[in-house]
Amino acid sequence: MTSRPLHPHDGDPRGPRGALGRATALLAASTAVVLGLSGCMLLAPDNRTDPPSGELETADPATIGEVGEDLRTFYTQDVRWESCEESFSCATIDVPLDYTDPGRDSIEIAAIRADASGEAQGTILVNPGGPGGSGFNIVKDSLDYVTTERLREDYDVVGFDPRGVNRSSAVECYTDAEQDEARQESYPVEASPDERLDLMTADAEEFAALCAERTGELLGFVDTESAARDMDILRALVSDEKLNFLGFSYGTQLGATYAELFPERVGRLVLDGAIDPSLSGENITLGQAGGFEKALRAYVADCQQGTECPYTGTVDDGVRQIQDLFAAVEREPMTAEDGRRVPISTFVQGFLLPLYDNGNWPTLTQAVSDALDGDASGILYLADLSAERGQNGTYAGNSTAAFLSVNCLDYPMTSDPVQMRADEKELVAASPTFGRFLAFGGVTCAAWKYPPVLGPTPVEAAGADPIVVIGTTGDPATPYAWSTALADQLDSGVHVTWEGEGHTAYGRSNDCILDLVDAFFVDGTVPEDGTRC
Repeated sequence: MTSRPLHPHDGDPRGPRGALGRATALLAASTAVVLGLSGCMLLAPDNRTDPPSGELETADPATIGEVGEDLRTFYTQDVRWESCEESFSCATIDVPLDYTDPGRDSIEIAAIRADASGEAQGTILVNPGGPGGSGFNIVKDSLDYVTTERLREDYDVVGFDPRGVNRSSAVECYTDAEQDEARQESYPVEASPDERLDLMTADAEEFAALCAERTGELLGFVDTESAARDMDILRALVSDEKLNFLGFSYGTQLGATYAELFPERVGRLVLDGAIDPSLSGENITLGQAGGFEKALRAYVADCQQGTECPYTGTVDDGVRQIQDLFAAVEREPMTAEDGRRVPISTFVQGFLLPLYDNGNWPTLTQAVSDALDGDASGILYLADLSAERGQNGTYAGNSTAAFLSVNCLDYPMTSDPVQMRADEKELVAASPTFGRFLAFGGVTCAAWKYPPVLGPTPVEAAGADPIVVIGTTGDPATPYAWSTALADQLDSGVHVTWEGEGHTAYGRSNDCILDLVDAFFVDGTVPEDGTRC
């Protein structure tokens, strides 16, 4: 397989913390936390057959495992898989709103299934990243890019929208028109640092109040641990005794959390583009700042090998030219052909997206060349892709709102102005180009109506079957060191390296990675720890 085409969830240019301007503490907060394995998985019975579309399917009692009586109704619910999206089956799953009080209320999880082309030995759940990425959409729209024909022959592939996301019970904040308006706004250039912080705080408080009003109590229950528990219900309802899972970017956090909660139910897990769960939100942002600066330099160096590169001189010269362009847009926002304003927040958002995949670097070069000629339409197109905005002005999902909602529950963030300014200096040192645009992300979560329920915690998953962790040496969004850290933390972690550029490896790297992952899922062949591709 070749590089994926540009897709909103191939890279999610919003960091777990970060803010890019007015409404940027809300909408364009920079980089990504976007998108293991058993040689002896206990499989569903070989004679398992899927019911005709539209008929009810009930979990095999043998696959459920030990669950509390207050959860049993969710694990034993009837699921109706119905034909959808031309060649798929879709279902809606009920899960508890609050796992500490399962009888209180339920919410819905939307799932889509691609049936195996051969005799299925089980199901693989897929998550593309985010948080806020749609697993439903990645299966519906990009199945050929995130799985191989060999994998699809042996497994049903199920994508799902985690709680709070898109087709599932979802977080609601801005309308499409409100989001468009926010993405065109910027802070006055002449505002002092204190004035900018005051404006950012006011915007964050307004946005948080809107999310709370329009979403209701669901807003307090979209944390990663709850989503991982939902995955165990999905596992039981597809009649697998153990979970098989392919997680990209934030999906690695989801998979690692599942493994920590249910180590005995870990089947074949592949965590690609890993996040280090022991890091604070501030340290994640700092790592991403350095990662994107490194990717920027690799991109400029590659561009300068061509004949039509807009960056002249050395790599340092080219990077300075990009910084000068950012400064010019910050002083005077651009306007695209459709009349929309392109402030620095939206400009940087569009610039970051192609850095997730070196196959898309030429697209970035063309967009920057056009911008230097006064046309920001290409950059705005990229920013729209990141924000899931269609040409008709509608937004395909709620990834921005979900992203912020999950992160504010998952990570305690400092909102002390003195500390945030100190963090800003560190960010700028790590990334002279992007660092200052990633600062002050704690403002958003400080305004959130629900306090964080999780925090940085190493995972061990003691007793789990082997878990494959993949790191890419030139990954900007989930730096390579995070993959080694996660593999070291996991008792059964197996680390694999792809020596390449861009975010994640499987589906966009080389045959070495493809064959290794497929052999793991299909045959149970565990790669040697430390394998390099």
